[in-house]
Amino acid sequence: MKSRGERHIGLLNGFAAYGMWGLVPLFWPLLKPAGAAEILAHRMVWSLAFVAVALVFVRRWAWAGELLRQPRRLALITVAAAVITVNWGVYIWAVNSGHVVEASLGYFINPLVTIAMGVLLLKERLRPVQWTAVGVGATAVLVLTIGYGRPPWISLTLAFSFATYGLVKKKVNLGGVESLAAETAIQFLPALGYLLWLSSHGDLSFASEGPGHAALLASTGIVTALPLVCFGAAAIRVPLSTLGLLQYLAPVFQFLLGIFYFGEAMPPERWAGFALVWLALTLLTWDALRTARTLRREIRRPSTTMTTGTVSAVRKAESLASGAEPPASPSARP
Repeated sequence: MKSRGERHIGLLNGFAAYGMWGLVPLFWPLLKPAGAAEILAHRMVWSLAFVAVALVFVRRWAWAGELLRQPRRLALITVAAAVITVNWGVYIWAVNSGHVVEASLGYFINPLVTIAMGVLLLKERLRPVQWTAVGVGATAVLVLTIGYGRPPWISLTLAFSFATYGLVKKKVNLGGVESLAAETAIQFLPALGYLLWLSSHGDLSFASEGPGHAALLASTGIVTALPLVCFGAAAIRVPLSTLGLLQYLAPVFQFLLGIFYFGEAMPPERWAGFALVWLALTLLTWDALRTARTLRREIRRPSTTMTTGTVSAVRKAESLASGAEPPASPSARP
């Protein structure tokens, strides 16, 4: 049982992690005139540099040798690296192209997509309330498609890429910082090659916009890794139910920034679509809390034997990660 002080520290780190992820739309526009592809490449290169220094400092390298001796896990890490590339690239482009609200929607509907993938790929069985939430979410996408005059492809790409990343990470079972190091190590050479190609054509803003701009591009590594470190500190100190609730801070901040800071339009049909998404998430949260309470009451009964399956069920219900796995190491966050 964690002390009150430990839980307080965990909460502060959780707020810091999801707060930074929620406020990151303020950062990407600072990197202009660099395009989204150059920013993405710098993020990969400098993230590897940052986490490599961190791992050297804490002397945590044993996992790397084990990973290299396991081709299947290495292949899964490669898939994760590919998915993370899509997720990061689309998000950076969306923010710098004036689609912050639509990007935030992607992380609102991600829990619903995760549930759908669990049913389709893992043959998971849903409770009636979860089915209702998925149906409401599908209706929301239809309403937003009508509102936008096209499918909300930015939101769907972010949601599906993040859900796929979560599924792969579940199979890999590697810590957040270690996973980020492995994924960016795979991305490093293609990213560096792209930056060198830009430089050879005179299109590399890193070398032409002054030291301040270069420093900002280099800081993409810190912007990527620092919230992950805070999340790790929170994950070991607070309940999964708390982390499950905190995860909604990021898209809420992004949504508010899109409206009030970037001044993006919110016509009535878009409000209607978002309202349906929030209703679906409210149903999921309520169902998860109710299920967790029921299972805990059963465990506390003197005649009840606490089996491994029951404990696992409680932890899964507590996660509130839309009926999916707990948000153990979301290094693919924006």
